[in-house]
Amino acid sequence: MSWLLGSSKKEEQPAAPAPSSLPFDPSTLTDISVLNETSRLHPLAGLDKGIEYLDLEDEALSSLEGSQGVIASRGWSDDLCYGTGTLYLLGLGVGGAYGLSEGINAIPKGENVPGKLKLNTILNHVTKRGPFLGNSAGVLALSYNLINSSLDAFRGKHDDLNSLAAGALAGALYKSSKGLKPMGIASAVMTVGAGAWCGLKRYLV
Repeated sequence: MSWLLGSSKKEEQPAAPAPSSLPFDPSTLTDISVLNETSRLHPLAGLDKGIEYLDLEDEALSSLEGSQGVIASRGWSDDLCYGTGTLYLLGLGVGGAYGLSEGINAIPKGENVPGKLKLNTILNHVTKRGPFLGNSAGVLALSYNLINSSLDAFRGKHDDLNSLAAGALAGALYKSSKGLKPMGIASAVMTVGAGAWCGLKRYLV
């Protein structure tokens, strides 16, 4: 009799289809052969062709006379980054190794010395020598490369004379607040270092 009195229940409406999360309509896809090439879907696909942003084209390299070095360079900015970073890490490693040796020799003697005290002694010497030598080498390399690049731009070429002059000026500038004698010593040491670097470049290149 419900058809005479009317039904008290509401007719159930069919559920609306859930919206698709795909960025395209699958029904419009006609060529599915691309889905079978799973190698193209890999996150590292295409790396066998090389990483393009690491390639330095010949026309992008520095054309300054005598600027060809051990590592391909596009100009003074590359030399600045390579030189400063290399010497900083080298100084950090050498200073850390020296601090490690110094810390081991400075460990307190005795049977009742706790292990934490021994470890702390070593770490104190490592963190004292490593960053100091690394920062000093980085500052010297930064000054040297800036002066060297300025001389290259002024003279229009890069040669050993520029490197030796840059080493002398960088050493003198580094110790400029200590007096004339420390300035002279630092200048001489940096000049010898620049000369050694020039000789190494000639041997490698």
